[in-house]
Amino acid sequence: MVTAKSKKLDVLAHELVPSHTILTKAETDQLLKDYSIRLVNLPRIFEDDPAALALGAKEGSVVKIVRKSTTMVDRIDTYRFVVVRRT
Repeated sequence: MVTAKSKKLDVLAHELVPSHTILTKAETDQLLKDYSIRLVNLPRIFEDDPAALALGAKEGSVVKIVRKSTTMVDRIDTYRFVVVRRT
């Protein structure tokens, strides 16, 4: 018998979910240098977010999200700093 808990759904494969990737340490360092910022200046994404879970992102990682744009540019790159949800 298949239950709801035993089903695995790849949220990243859904057509409405933009592309997510984890940056390497070198890519993260370059990003911070290019924008003259620190990690804490980036918007956050929780480690238990479905997309972060699917990627295997851990606290301290930086996730790059590439969204399609309907404006003059083809795509928009955004970055999120992975944090643990504190309760």
